[in-house]
Amino acid sequence: MTSRVPELIDALVARCTADEVLTDVMVTDGPEVGGAAADDWLLIGFDGNPDGAFEAAQTVGGWASLLTDREEQLQVPVTAVATRGDTDVRAARVRAYQIGARLEELLRADPSLGLPSLEVAIEASQLVQDQTTDGIQARLVLTVAGRAFT
Repeated sequence: MTSRVPELIDALVARCTADEVLTDVMVTDGPEVGGAAADDWLLIGFDGNPDGAFEAAQTVGGWASLLTDREEQLQVPVTAVATRGDTDVRAARVRAYQIGARLEELLRADPSLGLPSLEVAIEASQLVQDQTTDGIQARLVLTVAGRAFT
């Protein structure tokens, strides 16, 4: 199957990893397997739910016309996670939104992420706040959505 999802995920990871504003944020391609310790994360292609389905992307496609390429509508979850060792839910929530805002700025500056015939933006979000014995964790799940032609 022809899809632009692999190169979109690669471009998101590369752009976020190289971004100077996100230097203190651990950027991952999908779920983190190792035991890296960080308070702030940006998970590309993962909603951050360890009990979930680990869905990395969704697409819907069809032909733009009989004479042109296939159009693909894409959705990739990108999750900003802020963890604190205390119970300050506001601080964790604010930090998660700061990380998400930086991703939004990057996408507004270049909706194609340098890829031809592709355009994405943040389409939806979901905030999850989990208070545990280890402290608060705010998880902001962003849906990076758009369309591409293959």
